[in-house]
Amino acid sequence: MIFEFLGGLGIFLFGIKYMGDGLQKSAGDKLRDILDRFTTNPFMGVLAGVIVTALIQSSSGTTAITIGLVSAGFMTLRQAIGVIMGANIGTTITAFIIGIDVGAYALPIIALGSILLFFFKSKKVHSFGQIVFGFGALFFGLELMSSGMKPLRSLEAFHELTVSMSSNPILGVIIGTLFTVIVQSSSATIGILQGLFSEGLIDLNAALPVLFGDNIGTTITAVLAAIGASVAAKRAAATHVLFNLIGTTIFMIILGPFKLLVEFLQDKMHLNPEMTIAFAHGIFNVSNTIVQFPFIAILALIVTKLIPGEDSVLEYKAKHLDPVFIEQSPSIALGQAKEEVLRMGQFAVLGLTETNNYLKTKSSKHSDTAAQLEDAINNLDRKITDYLVELSSSSLSEAESSEHSVLVDTIRDIERIGDHYENVLELVEYQLANKVKITGSAMDELEEMFQLTISTVKEAINALDHNDKEQARNVIKKEEKIDKMERKLRKQHILRLSAGECSAQAGIVFVDIVSNLERIGDHAVNIAEAVLGERH
Repeated sequence: MIFEFLGGLGIFLFGIKYMGDGLQKSAGDKLRDILDRFTTNPFMGVLAGVIVTALIQSSSGTTAITIGLVSAGFMTLRQAIGVIMGANIGTTITAFIIGIDVGAYALPIIALGSILLFFFKSKKVHSFGQIVFGFGALFFGLELMSSGMKPLRSLEAFHELTVSMSSNPILGVIIGTLFTVIVQSSSATIGILQGLFSEGLIDLNAALPVLFGDNIGTTITAVLAAIGASVAAKRAAATHVLFNLIGTTIFMIILGPFKLLVEFLQDKMHLNPEMTIAFAHGIFNVSNTIVQFPFIAILALIVTKLIPGEDSVLEYKAKHLDPVFIEQSPSIALGQAKEEVLRMGQFAVLGLTETNNYLKTKSSKHSDTAAQLEDAINNLDRKITDYLVELSSSSLSEAESSEHSVLVDTIRDIERIGDHYENVLELVEYQLANKVKITGSAMDELEEMFQLTISTVKEAINALDHNDKEQARNVIKKEEKIDKMERKLRKQHILRLSAGECSAQAGIVFVDIVSNLERIGDHAVNIAEAVLGERH
């Protein structure tokens, strides 16, 4: 019984994950884009949360992405609360899929998915095959779990537990919460609940509190994602917990009428047991969102009081690019574009610092933030370039035309700095994946070169900001130091290699990091030369 249940659970979880991956691929990997573009206000945030969760079949996944965006300051807490509410609605779709009783056809569906996966070269067909295979695996896992749970009927202890849960709903909530915390998937625990209810092993009085508990338990992923993250991310995770606790409290108070409503729907719509639980789950999450949506500002205020501290102030989107100025005042438009280029430069400095922290600590929160900053740089690159292209058709004076071309070139250099530190992130990931050891002396050398590179980029951005020619000349001097350091570190590495102090793999990582830092220095010089008017 245990083997069948655990094996079924494993196949079910794999099916959900595989189906979500397939949906994500076929939809184009635009989840971040959806969350970025459609979260202008909390209502749009709810819709975005529903869409993304429906695509990846995981409210935990959507919440983790949202917490990542909040952590780097690319989304406000209020927007995040909307997305989290939407994710709770989106996750009910899995329960409705389970409610469509196609368990008898699970194996043929898996076979069809396998054919699409193994006999076709097209990526689209491959993604569709993944969805079909995952869909079949989900139902096959459910069938195994259901047959594994059938013998529970004869277990006296289980019978007593369900009687206790019927008479004591709080026990049901606790069991649902703990089980979801262990499995880390509310879809799985709702699926198990649907199986228990369809086998007649549990009645509606006991099933509904367990369902509420499942919703509380799923918040554990958000809590884990926020550990070590920014204050704003911790607040987003706390909101997720608070949202589900408030919802559960409200529905526990009205448990009697809610049960009558579910029974009425079951009777009138001739719902099968699985679909009955799916409807209960859907009504709970949609009603919870409708009730709490007007109080988003209050929720934000509560978690801000609960988790004090300074919030992240970065904003991911372009703030200054107003198209009105292109027509009315090209010189103001140029000034606005420069402000955005400077923000882009600050993102590059922050990204470099986070990359250095990742190299030193190997903590994924630094790599996540650096990767998000690189995304922000790419986003600003597109937005500012489009703005400047539009601006180029306006009548600009000779000095303005010169500044226009400086900005166009600088954007390219900052974008390349982002690419180079992204390369360093990948090298550190390679180091972790292959357990590559870098000696203490090599780490000290990398730290020294990193600090010099960061200060060079920072000074280049400052020189651009204040049009400071003295700072620009200083950047060129610093870059010469970076070049000398690169040559020196390559020699040091060869000596270590000869002495057998480091491996060839460690050498590849070390030399490539040094090379990327040297290239970042070159791009900083390009910015400085543009300030000096020496760039050709």
